[in-house]
Amino acid sequence: MPQLGESVTEGTVEKWLKQVGDLVERDEPLVEIVTDKVNAEIPSPMGGRLVQISITEGTTVMVGAEIAQIDSDGNPETDSVAEVPDRPGYSPAVRHLAEENGIDLGRVTGTGEAGRVTRDDVLAVVKSEESLAGPTEAPDLLVPWSAMRRSIGEHMSRSLAIAPHAWTMQEVDVTELVRHRETHKAQFLEQTQVPLSYLALIVPIICQGLKEFPYLNASWSQEGILLKQQIHLGLAVALEDGLIVPVIKHADERSTVELATTIHDLATRARSGQILPDEVHGGTFTLNNTGATGSVASQPIINQPQAAILTTESIIKRPIAWGEGIAIRHMMNICLAFDHRILDGRMAGMFLNKIKAGLEAWPQGGTYH
Repeated sequence: MPQLGESVTEGTVEKWLKQVGDLVERDEPLVEIVTDKVNAEIPSPMGGRLVQISITEGTTVMVGAEIAQIDSDGNPETDSVAEVPDRPGYSPAVRHLAEENGIDLGRVTGTGEAGRVTRDDVLAVVKSEESLAGPTEAPDLLVPWSAMRRSIGEHMSRSLAIAPHAWTMQEVDVTELVRHRETHKAQFLEQTQVPLSYLALIVPIICQGLKEFPYLNASWSQEGILLKQQIHLGLAVALEDGLIVPVIKHADERSTVELATTIHDLATRARSGQILPDEVHGGTFTLNNTGATGSVASQPIINQPQAAILTTESIIKRPIAWGEGIAIRHMMNICLAFDHRILDGRMAGMFLNKIKAGLEAWPQGGTYH
């Protein structure tokens, strides 16, 4: 272990630059040593073959301790390589840095004592060439499939492959719905200990629409269209690494309080990984609140084997024509993707009209109990 400073008494072997059996030249970088004052590449004191590494990487030893053995016997040609006259008087660290970066030391202007080339001089050339070459592109990162991501990919691809998707959207004035929620949400939370979500107020209207237009609550089969007699509403919940759709069974039979409690419970347990397998099966229609992500319009993929999926988008205040003038209203888009084998645009539009009418007629169109 060399002395790397007047007050330095020990050093740590950071990295061996040669391995046992390697031929080394005199002054060729051999090992990186770290002290409390310096981090340096130590050159080989002679040419020969490295026959033993006495100190492993990460070990700290006192100055003067043996860290390696080099056998110069039988390798005169190796030892003489360092004596050839055309080798410039560059330090081992400078030569190693230049070789590592493909720099010709002959074109590097030295700023050290007596014009000696320093590491900083080489680094300046490296930086200059990198600047001319432009930014270095980082390599692509391969993220292995998670089981959930793979399942979602297969399910969505299968849905698009087997069902001809069609899409439609309507704009809804939900000003009265917003006012109703703002008026009641504090009292509701105090009484039930769960938040009064917009979904809890919208779901009953969706259920009314599904009852009036049963082909939306259906699935395709080789024998015909299967009209479901129960309304089991799937509610899409976004996770960090995917999406899960817990199901509100018999959603049409639940009160606002029951819906708010169930929605809060399912969403909370879905995000914490506590949903049971039975709670994500059996859905007959899916609702996705894409507005929670800031979306204003989306084109969802049907959750097979269902006939359709509805999204509720962001509620945005904006000026619209109101009577003979202009008013600031809370507006929301509702988007429907549907299986064109089961129903056509006319029925899809009538279903959205039903949802729109119920939301805009609030509170007459909905109940609070």
